[in-house]
Amino acid sequence: MTEDTPPEDAVWPNGKPSVGERAERSRTVEREDIERFTAISGDRNPIHYDEAAAASSGFGEIVVQGGVTSAILNAVVAEDLPGPGTVFLNVDWDFTAPVRPGDTITGAVTVTDVREDKPITELETTVTRDDGTVAIEGIAVCYTMAFETES
Repeated sequence: MTEDTPPEDAVWPNGKPSVGERAERSRTVEREDIERFTAISGDRNPIHYDEAAAASSGFGEIVVQGGVTSAILNAVVAEDLPGPGTVFLNVDWDFTAPVRPGDTITGAVTVTDVREDKPITELETTVTRDDGTVAIEGIAVCYTMAFETES
């Protein structure tokens, strides 16, 4: 370690991740999440709001935006694993099933690689509905940066 290199615990506040380590968190998606995401993104696709339009679509009923579904993965990587200071560098996700208001979803990540030269991790990622259906699956590459927190 050089003088310019932060100590490992500054870069990895939850400790350096290990291959195979896993974290998850769950939440119930509500109709209000659709409205909040629309306020942020401007996504007013009728399949998120119009019962008749959604019923005539391949989904058959109202579905939440993919950004609402994938957002739980942001929380897992930023809060749990790798933890605070972590951002996505690259994601490769397949959206495999819809999520509807009232569904409880679980975002999970499993560490598949930890670089030795930089605080970069590769994660297997999934979002699963409470009925066991996988709604998102894929890979994310993350960077964890050191930062100072207020004491």
